[in-house]
Amino acid sequence: MRKLRIMEHVSLDGVIEVGHGTDGDFPHGDWTAPYRSPAGAALVLEMYGENFDMLLGRRTYDLWSGFWPTAPGPMAERLNAATKYVTTHRPGSLQWGPCEGIGPDIVAAVRDIKAMGDRDLVVSGSSTLTSLLLEHGLADELILLVNPVLLGTGKRLFAEGTPPRAFVPAGTKALPTGIVVNTYKFAGPLQNPGA
Repeated sequence: MRKLRIMEHVSLDGVIEVGHGTDGDFPHGDWTAPYRSPAGAALVLEMYGENFDMLLGRRTYDLWSGFWPTAPGPMAERLNAATKYVTTHRPGSLQWGPCEGIGPDIVAAVRDIKAMGDRDLVVSGSSTLTSLLLEHGLADELILLVNPVLLGTGKRLFAEGTPPRAFVPAGTKALPTGIVVNTYKFAGPLQNPGA
C-alpha cells in the first residue's frame, strides 16, 4: 500500500497561502522566497523522493500547471513525470499530465489510489483536501517546513473544525535560513485521558 505524505510550507502562525502576484488580495506575496536556499531545495527534493505521484486539489493543480511544465531543474522533472490525481468536477479540462480526475467521493477514491501501486502519494498546498485526509485517517505522514515569519492573515493549513488528531514526532531538521522541517507520523484520534 502506498504511503500518503502531506508536505507544506507554513508560517509560525499556520498560514500556507503564498501569493505569486496573481491573487491580488493576498498582502504578503511570496513570503517563502527569502528563506529558500540550495540546501533547502536539496532537502525538499529528497523528501519528495525519486518516484512519487501527487494528490492535488483543483486550485493547487491550476496554479502549479501554470508554472511547473516549463520550469527547469530536477524538481520540475519529477513533478511533471508524476501522475497527478486531482479533485475536480471538470476532469476533461486537466491538461498537465499525466493526470486523473477524482470525482465527488474523494475519500473512497483516495483509499483506492492508496491501495494500488507502490509510489508514494504527496499532497502539497490543497488545504481543503488536507483537512479531509486527516479527518478520515488517510495521511500517513505530515511534513511541515516552518518558516520563521508571522503573517497574521491568509489561508491556514488547518481550518476551524479540523478534527483533533495525534501525531508522533519522526524527525526535525533545521536549515541555515531558519526553516525548521518537522516530520510527524499519523497516530490516530487525539487521546485525552483527563477529559
